[in-house]
Amino acid sequence: MPPATERPRAIVALTMPCARWRRALPGAARVATESARAALVRAGRGLGRAELSLVLGDDALVAALNRRWRRRAGPTNVLAFASGDPPVPAAPRLLGDVVLAFETVEREAQEQGKRLDHHLRHLVVHGVLHLLGYDHGAAGPARRMEALERRILATLGVSDPYRA
Repeated sequence: MPPATERPRAIVALTMPCARWRRALPGAARVATESARAALVRAGRGLGRAELSLVLGDDALVAALNRRWRRRAGPTNVLAFASGDPPVPAAPRLLGDVVLAFETVEREAQEQGKRLDHHLRHLVVHGVLHLLGYDHGAAGPARRMEALERRILATLGVSDPYRA
C-alpha cells in the first residue's frame, strides 16, 4: 500500500458524446479533466494509481441512466457511479464514472448566474468526491463535503458555489 502522503497518479478517461459541450465551452474537456485531477490530488491522498471516466453527455443520456440505476425520472446535473471493485495488484484502482448532463448544467449555470466552466468544475469535483466515498445525505457529511469542494475549487479559481 502506498504511503498516506503519496499523491494519486490518475488516468482520467474523458468521452464527450454531446457536441454541445464543445460548442458552448470549447475547453470543456480540459476543464473537466483538470477538475477531476484537482479533486483526486486534494482528496485522494494514499490512493496511489487510479482511473476514472468522465462523460460529458446530455439530458437524454443522464435521464436514461437515472431511470435505470436510480429508479428516478428525468435528468439530473451529475451522476457518479463508484465501481466498488476491490483494487487489483499492479493495476490502477478503478474508481468509477462521472456523467454530466449538458442541458441541465447549462440551465443551472444561467439560473444561478455562474459561468458554465465554473459550474462544470464544481460538478466534476462533486462527482469525483462521490467516487472517493464522500456523501451529502446527512448534515455533518454534507458540511465536510461542501467544505472540501470549496477548498478544491479555490485552487481552480472558482468562488464558493454554495454562497447565496
